[in-house]
Formats: sequence, C-alpha cells, structure tokens
Amino acid sequence: MSAMKTTARTLLAALALSAALAAPALAATCGNNAAGFPAWLEDFKGEARAQGISQGTIQAALGDVSYDKKVIGLDRNQKSFKLSLDQFMERRAPSSFVKKGKGIIAQNAGMLNAIEKRYGVQKEVLVAIWGMETGFGANSGNMNIFRSLATLSYDCRRSDFFTEELLAALQIVERGDKRASDMRGAWAGEIGQTQFLAKNYLRFAVDGDGDGRRDLIRSKADVLASTANFMQQHGWVAGAGYGPGETNYGVFRDWNRAGVYQQALALFASKLAN
Repeated sequence: MSAMKTTARTLLAALALSAALAAPALAATCGNNAAGFPAWLEDFKGEARAQGISQGTIQAALGDVSYDKKVIGLDRNQKSFKLSLDQFMERRAPSSFVKKGKGIIAQNAGMLNAIEKRYGVQKEVLVAIWGMETGFGANSGNMNIFRSLATLSYDCRRSDFFTEELLAALQIVERGDKRASDMRGAWAGEIGQTQFLAKNYLRFAVDGDGDGRRDLIRSKADVLASTANFMQQHGWVAGAGYGPGETNYGVFRDWNRAGVYQQALALFASKLAN
C-alpha cells in the first residue's frame, strides 16, 4: 500500500507540473511604483487586442507610453473639492467668468438655442459647465491622455476603473473620432472642453456640427451638444429648475459627485441667466 501511495503521489505531482508548464502566464498585476509597469503594459496590449482594438491603434496610442510619477502625485493630492462654496466659486466661477459667460451666450445664441430646443437643457447650465471645467475651452489640459490613463490603470488604487477608461480611450481612436496624437487632456484622462471621461465620451458624445465626427476637443458645437445629451440621458427635465431642491438639481451629481461643485454650478448658471 505504501508503494502504491508513493507512486500515486509521484504521478499527481508530475501531472501538476505538466499542467503548470502548459498554462498561460498569469496576467501582470497592478503596482505602486514604476518597476512593474512595462510588464503590465504588454499584458494590457494583449487585452486590448482581445477587445477588438487594432494593432495600429494600440501602437499609435501606447507605443511609447511610460509611467508618469506626476500623475500619481496629482491623484494623491486632490484638494479643490475640500474648499468652501465661496472659495470654490472664486477659483472655478469668478465674477470675470460671469461677464464672459454672458457674452458667450449672446454671441452663440443661435447654436445654444438650437441645442436647448433639442435636449431641453438651459443654455446657461451648459455655459456654466463649460466655464467651470476649462474656462470656456481655454484650459482643457495638455497631458498625454494615454500615458495618464495607463499610469492610473496600472496603479493599484483604482486600477479597474481606469483600465475601463483606457480601453474606452482606445475605442475613441479606433472609431475615428480623434487621432491618438490629438488625445491630450487633464491629468486623470478627462477629455475636451467639458472634460468628459472616455467612457462617457463613447456613450454620450454627439456630432453637433455635422462633420461626421464627435470631437470634444476642438468642436464647440460637439462639446455643448454632447454635454446637453449627457444631461438629458441622465434624466434632465426640460424647463424644470436646477437650483438646490429643484427637479434637475440631482442630475448635477451624475456630472460631478462633489457637493460643492453641484452648488457652485447651480449658482453660476443662475448668475448667467440673470
């Protein structure tokens, strides 16, 4: 019996070793420093190919991507949403923005009225978001979106969330809306003049100027129509109020979960409307 048991154990060990040698390598894991990034990136490229992203898009977007310590530092040091409402307004919606925003509404009345008619979102809300996010398109960010998203995807803190965003950013290029070289934005991968996350870009971006592409980086019409579409798709009720306690105020949370942002947006929009 002892000899039989020994033979059985030997056979099982041999089978286990054979299975281990035949099995594919385990997927690269997340990390908290640059050491494992190259291996992770190669593994991710394989995942992207499996998701239908072409080799040309993968090479254009990720061919020379490297780990970005600056992005990790910014991710660990977010302070603006800890400000009071007055402090937040001074930083993101100062009095100069109210004056400029009113001018923008007057200068773009035809386009804004058409968007409001189609989506039901008041023009002052769209212009307020535009102003708060990027100073009406003046500061959309100039960081390589793929480098930022790859770094955050590899980082263990929110790896799953940003891996989905990175795949979505690749899909934006794959479907022809933007070239990989044009994909520059904010440090966390936000894209365009109202700072869409890549997954939201795929779901809610629309062709507002009729050129056949959804360009949230350079097309003002696409930017504002897409922002209105996002609001409508999240339950915006045409003609209803958007101040605290009113029907549409809750939709602001779907745009940005920070309470101070929601308060500031409602206040800024109301100032633009007066």
